Amino acid sequence: MIHFLDLKKVTALHGNEIASAVQQVVACGRYLQGSALEQFEAHYTSYIGTRHCIGTGNGLDALWLIFRAYKEMGLMKDGDEVIVPAHTYIASILAITENRLVPVLAEPNERTLEMDDSCLERLITPRTRAIMIVHLYGRCSYTERIGELCRRYGLKLVEDNAQAHGCFYVANDVTTGKITKKRTGSIGDAAGHSFYPGKNLGALGDGGAVTTNDTELANVIRALGNYGSTKKYVCSYKGRNSRLDEIQAAVLDVKLRYLDADNDARRRIADIYYDRLRDSLVTLPERLPNEQNVYHIFPVLCEQRDDMQQWLRNEGVETLIHYPIPPHKQECYKEWNNLNLPITERIHKQELSLPISPVMSEEEAIYVAETVLRYKA
Repeated sequence: MIHFLDLKKVTALHGNEIASAVQQVVACGRYLQGSALEQFEAHYTSYIGTRHCIGTGNGLDALWLIFRAYKEMGLMKDGDEVIVPAHTYIASILAITENRLVPVLAEPNERTLEMDDSCLERLITPRTRAIMIVHLYGRCSYTERIGELCRRYGLKLVEDNAQAHGCFYVANDVTTGKITKKRTGSIGDAAGHSFYPGKNLGALGDGGAVTTNDTELANVIRALGNYGSTKKYVCSYKGRNSRLDEIQAAVLDVKLRYLDADNDARRRIADIYYDRLRDSLVTLPERLPNEQNVYHIFPVLCEQRDDMQQWLRNEGVETLIHYPIPPHKQECYKEWNNLNLPITERIHKQELSLPISPVMSEEEAIYVAETVLRYKA
């Protein structure tokens, strides 16, 4: 069986260094808010290219803390609107509604599967305060048009970078010929990151972070994630407990050293899929330049998705569906169940994720592609 993601093998890639890092934390006796977290935050700040990194308990908390901090700073209030992709994992939207803000769902572009920037301006109202972009599947979703809209209307740009650690946005100035690159997570005003074990940069449990260049925002977020405390037993805000622990920080610091190489390994698998599946029954998303996709997930669309998934399983290939139910069709958002979002719904009915990881061999990828090609609807 070719597994969708073999986490045991992924951890084993750097197993000795991870074990040593964990042992150092255990021996140190400081398990929260110690030197391991300080070191990882400094290294991740440098890697992403921002002034600040604040470790959090998970990726949802990272996003929640950003919006909560903006409310504490008086920049947002209950009922304000945030434009967010309709096609995303539900955490992106939970972070908004948990802050009593209003998500405004934007349809994706069928070619890219990312938020369609051509439909955003008509969604902006006097109550709009932010656009959240989601670098879904590991693809950079930022466009110059999104940035221009944020500047023109005075909107915050929040990145959900849960799936795109190490990805770049590359801009080519046609006038000067100058090429500039920025990591996802440093493009907007603030970004939430998830270190769930299956991510490209994954911990051995839950973990997350916020990156930003805004010092005031960073200070408020750090306090909010520590019970609202600005110093011990002094609480300026009604916060929560959302901290990245020392063991997870130590593990992440080891894996960060190898993230770019691991992403390159994913790209080699993706190249095989793109080269071999052009004339198959599946539709591939528009191919991005390599630096702008870290292939957290390799999605394909197939009208016979469920049948194809069963066929692949029978042939020894494990796949997953990201995601079977769109957020606006979930029971927890039953007030949206009658919304008509046909592009989002079609993607959720047809999406199938092929195996991809840094421990997958090229031979395995070729077998997956050939098995897809042998499928007959």
